[in-house]
Amino acid sequence: MSFDEAVRSHEPSRYEGEDTSVTTPRELNGWYSYAIAAEVFAVVGVGSFLPVTLEQLARERGFFFSDRTTPCVSRTGSEMSGDPTRLRMRADGGPEEQCVISFMGTEVTTASFAMYTFSAAVLVQAITLVCFSSFADHGPYRKRMLLCFAYLGSLASASFICITPEVYYLAPFLAIIGVTCLGCSFTLLNAFLPLLVANHQDYSDDPDSASDFEMEALNPESSKNLRRSSPGMLARDLARSAAISSKGVGLGYTAAVSVQCLSILVLFVFSKTSLAANDGSLPMRAILLLVGVWWAIFTFPTFRWLRPRSGEPLPTQFNFRPSRINTFLFYTRFSLSAFWTTLKRAIRLRQVVIFLSAWFLLSDAIATISGTAVLFARTELNMGTIAIALLSITSIGFGIVGAFAWPRIATRYSLQPKTVLLLCVAFMEIVPLYGLLGYIPLIRALKFGGLQQPWEIYPLGAVHGFIMGGISSYARSVYAPLIPHGSEAAFFALYAVTDKGSSAVGPALVGWIVDRAGTIRPAFIFLAVLAVCPGPLLWMLDVEKGRADAGRVVPKRVDSFEMGEE
Repeated sequence: MSFDEAVRSHEPSRYEGEDTSVTTPRELNGWYSYAIAAEVFAVVGVGSFLPVTLEQLARERGFFFSDRTTPCVSRTGSEMSGDPTRLRMRADGGPEEQCVISFMGTEVTTASFAMYTFSAAVLVQAITLVCFSSFADHGPYRKRMLLCFAYLGSLASASFICITPEVYYLAPFLAIIGVTCLGCSFTLLNAFLPLLVANHQDYSDDPDSASDFEMEALNPESSKNLRRSSPGMLARDLARSAAISSKGVGLGYTAAVSVQCLSILVLFVFSKTSLAANDGSLPMRAILLLVGVWWAIFTFPTFRWLRPRSGEPLPTQFNFRPSRINTFLFYTRFSLSAFWTTLKRAIRLRQVVIFLSAWFLLSDAIATISGTAVLFARTELNMGTIAIALLSITSIGFGIVGAFAWPRIATRYSLQPKTVLLLCVAFMEIVPLYGLLGYIPLIRALKFGGLQQPWEIYPLGAVHGFIMGGISSYARSVYAPLIPHGSEAAFFALYAVTDKGSSAVGPALVGWIVDRAGTIRPAFIFLAVLAVCPGPLLWMLDVEKGRADAGRVVPKRVDSFEMGEE
């Protein structure tokens, strides 16, 4: 028996059925496999083709705002000029204008149709996380729910191949299901990270850590507090968490780039046929089918290799006649009560509050800068669809580089994960500040610099991708040690709700600025301020203290939970 196995065999189980076995390479591969599976839908589906598909499906059934009798897209395709996604010119030769459609009794533009769909998806995702995340910390439900969300989401993505313009109104429901399943499954995947790190005991090459675990083996009752309080173990666990997280992000981004390149090939092939001319959304729906199949296939290794890592058993209901309705009401109340308890526990953990506040601002800045940059490229730089796709590939490609490079940089210069996040926040300022250079008269006279030429956005996209590789890798690895043991899924649900809940704030303010200025460039001032806001909070964060505070939290027993009890 190895040292690691000997140590693990002395560690007590907190409840019957707890899995404290050592994390194996196969289990890690199962965790990585889901990042490869789902990141493709996140990047290629949600980030690229899903919003365009929603808009195109609605457009093919829409009419011009000024003339409700003239379709936005020719039904025969004869006026498409080889581009089925382009709006037709108005009959009087005027410029292209907004396309509107009647949806659920209200007229909306086709662009708003896609925006409202994603807003609804964010709301449904948040409600789903609140209602079901607590179940994942009990019994084997963490893995079961992960697989259910994965295969339901992949089915929703693949089903777009059946959505024609005649039934465009079904597309938002599939989009909401897919986006909700993506967010929930990633929350559950993140909930495995603290468990994989906690059971990944390879301290034989570290005398200090090995000594700590010898003490743990001799004093099993103090194992949890020792693990939480040992500076050596904290540094080692943070490094390992960052390494696992970084590899997952890197592999996921690599898969996304591969499928994105394949998607461009699919678009090219369709452009050489008459199918796209008669059905403008068909190529994009075929790509969503490809993405859904990819998601399902690469989830299978997760099903085979990732251990359930079961939590405490779910409570049983008392004083009630067993029935499906009573059982549903019982567990619904239990879940909502558990989430409320998690929220109250999180508020009492000061370092968790500081991190989630910083993450709210940081994720808002990320979403707003990304969306504004794409909008600027489309409207101010007049970049086409292929150019935008290449920009996406550039950003994701450098995200891969960042995911693998930041851990090496951190090791080379002995940087803590929090320090890496602070550096990423500082470097993120480059994007809005570069856009503001366009206000300097000398730069404007040169006709380049400050995003005056389309080619300038590609190196800026590379910088943004490199930064995102670091943020995606290190944010959850900094947050994981702050979570009380046994509440991983519930606390990562707070992480996800904070992330998605902020996504509407920044874009809405940017839209307000653009509506009044008539141009996007002034929004870079707001972005420059927004990007720096998370810095002070991250500077205040004390990961060691947060880990120690989490170690002192006593998990709430749930075996006696009853209807009517608090």
